[in-house]
Amino acid sequence: MKDGYLNELLLLLLSKKGSYVSGEEISEKFGVSRTAIWKQVNHLRKLGYEIDSVPRVGYCLKKSPDLLLPEEIIQNSCLEFLARKIYYYPSIGSTNDEAKKLAQNGAPHGTLVIAEEQTGGKGRLGRRWVSPPREGIWLSIILRPSMEPYEAPRITITCAVAAAKAIRKVTGIDCRIKWPNDLLVEGKKVAGILTEMSADMDSINFVVVGIGINVNNADFPDEIKETATSLKLAYGKNVDRLKILTEFLLQFEELYRVLEERNFEKILEEWRKLSCNLGRRVRIIGKNFELEGIALDVDSDGALLIKTDGGKVERVLSADVSLRE
Repeated sequence: MKDGYLNELLLLLLSKKGSYVSGEEISEKFGVSRTAIWKQVNHLRKLGYEIDSVPRVGYCLKKSPDLLLPEEIIQNSCLEFLARKIYYYPSIGSTNDEAKKLAQNGAPHGTLVIAEEQTGGKGRLGRRWVSPPREGIWLSIILRPSMEPYEAPRITITCAVAAAKAIRKVTGIDCRIKWPNDLLVEGKKVAGILTEMSADMDSINFVVVGIGINVNNADFPDEIKETATSLKLAYGKNVDRLKILTEFLLQFEELYRVLEERNFEKILEEWRKLSCNLGRRVRIIGKNFELEGIALDVDSDGALLIKTDGGKVERVLSADVSLRE
């Protein structure tokens, strides 16, 4: 998607999807020959775009392939600060790793890094995240927030609420949030969030928030097949990845504005409604501790409050959580 005006040609055809655009109009708009247009249309066809062509009538985009191309994102969403810059990869090691490199080189707030496949996708604590080609959404967002480093966990909570709301809106599936960074459907993990930060003592240089959503995965490796699921498995048929992606971005942008307005309590209220932890008995496994108790709430820093069997309320900032019966 980097041959001269190819991006603009695709945007034009997308904007008039289902209608014919004359070769003369395209030729005048981009200052190229009809032969050059034909070559670019054939390139789009090789990518999977179904484009009808009729002599002396023009070209008509009939159907788009299942690709999360920048042009598709731009055409199908009305975003402001997100997606001003989009880096798209058919395959990459890790979108988070790439986003961190881009951020260190000055990539602006709201930059997106998206891939059709990750060969080295990762979750929390260095765990592997299975990211097969064209089955899920593998995305990282570069943010440059005006907040203190201790407030960064709020971004993870904001992302989780946005993803859960997007899934519920597009599919109607009862998607729930498990603190700190998982989304569950029918008790199984359908999405995970990995937030990484570069900061000084009192200021954030940048935050990279990565999210992986299992959309149309049909099966999983043996080690996770009992605990993982996909929207397709829950919904009973394929789900439009682009719809999930664009709705998530819209939800995240809207909630991030709320976060910037210092109204995190509003986001927390939505998180509480979507949580599968609160009021339930949980087991917490941290780096150097374990405890069990009832999950009471999440505080303004994103910490989970646990009431132990001894009646003491513990504040947990980072740990693995499992739901107990």
